[in-house]
Amino acid sequence: MAVVSTVRLSELARHKRLDADRYHTDFLRLESRLTGIPIARKLSSLIAEPVKTGHTPAVRDMREDDEQVYFVKTDTLREGLIDFKNSDFLPAQVLSGRDYLRHGDVIVTIIGAHYDIIGRAAVFLKHYPKSTVNQNIAVIRPDESLLCPFYLGVFLNCKYGREQLWMLSRQTEQVNLNCREVEELLVPLFSSDFQNGIETLARDSSESMERAKSLYREAEDLLLEERGLKDFKPKYELSYTASLSKAFGAHRVDAEYFQPGYEQVTRRVLDYQNGYTPLLGCVEAVRADFDPAKHPDNSFNYIELADIDASIGVIHSASEIKGKEAPSRARRVIRRGDVIASSVEGSLEKVALVDEEHEGSLASTGFFQFRARTIYPEVFLVLSKSVVLQAQLKRECAGTILTAVPNESLKRILVPVLPPETQQKITSLIQQSHGARRKAKRLLEEAKSKVEQAIEAASLNQH
Repeated sequence: MAVVSTVRLSELARHKRLDADRYHTDFLRLESRLTGIPIARKLSSLIAEPVKTGHTPAVRDMREDDEQVYFVKTDTLREGLIDFKNSDFLPAQVLSGRDYLRHGDVIVTIIGAHYDIIGRAAVFLKHYPKSTVNQNIAVIRPDESLLCPFYLGVFLNCKYGREQLWMLSRQTEQVNLNCREVEELLVPLFSSDFQNGIETLARDSSESMERAKSLYREAEDLLLEERGLKDFKPKYELSYTASLSKAFGAHRVDAEYFQPGYEQVTRRVLDYQNGYTPLLGCVEAVRADFDPAKHPDNSFNYIELADIDASIGVIHSASEIKGKEAPSRARRVIRRGDVIASSVEGSLEKVALVDEEHEGSLASTGFFQFRARTIYPEVFLVLSKSVVLQAQLKRECAGTILTAVPNESLKRILVPVLPPETQQKITSLIQQSHGARRKAKRLLEEAKSKVEQAIEAASLNQH
């Protein structure tokens, strides 16, 4: 059934928008609710400086003596956090002082392909490294005498912030807002005590996430130390030779395959005192043979590469789709305990352990789906993200338009056999890490819920 919204000509003139999407009935109700709250103020009156975006410099080549600056983009900005582990870098020499983020800045995505991308917000914390953002991210510098950055960050992530951003956006091929439109956001200015309470929850969430990352690093260090690979960096040569017999034996003639750095990693695995095993001896590679089109009216959670938090190996989000709407690559049904790992060059670090929440979800054929046989799933997660497997997988990448790891090459991947006590320690650390991450998520959800409930209570009081 068609949904019709009727608005006065004066409203079109006030908003300077003629597109029908701006006047969807849900948006009109949202606007009416927020404008009816006396303490709601435009963001433009609550900031110390005008909202701005970052930019992508024309020259981004990094020299050996350049200082690296973290370059935050939409794929590394999540609800309440920034994924520095998978961030790109810019050389400091192409940036000026005004490009750097400051402690207390609130950054939010304002350009993206779909709803889930718009409105991801995080506060830039004091201990974060030097960073800048690209043009798809807005930088908001609150007037902290009025507006707590943590409260603003939670507000932007809650439904009243994100839906306003969606309402204000122009929904063309790529959804986008400009900085002046961001300043039009209505923000309910609750008391300092309320804002401070939200700040406590948001800070606790951030600290719990930092603990999750620390525990993951501890698990990875334990694995690498056991293998004698702590601080090991393969030496990639600019020039090298390989015999014709090696090329014929590997059925490869591309130079990258014979890079000596890859051979150094393989040699470390072969020389391991506890021995090694073929990858497919310790895990099963599950086939992608599910057809969601045979279940057209069923709803599924669908996971793509962008839904993976590679910092600690978890699935951070999923899209809900109907079977009849599922893309052709949605062919995997994942189970708790599976490890899904990207097969696509450039994103091989996108590896996650499937938890109970995502049991039965669909996953893209852009992943391998591994099911443990003789190894703990948590240990295989860490191995998959470490140099031990990452270098071997990168070596096997092949193709022209889309470079990826072929299924048949998995039989050439080798895995060190770790002692049971080491596996148990790693498993415990990863379980603690993922538990801390769940706590961080729960605290952020609690903060968002409190803000939403306060807005709804304030709105009801006016009727």
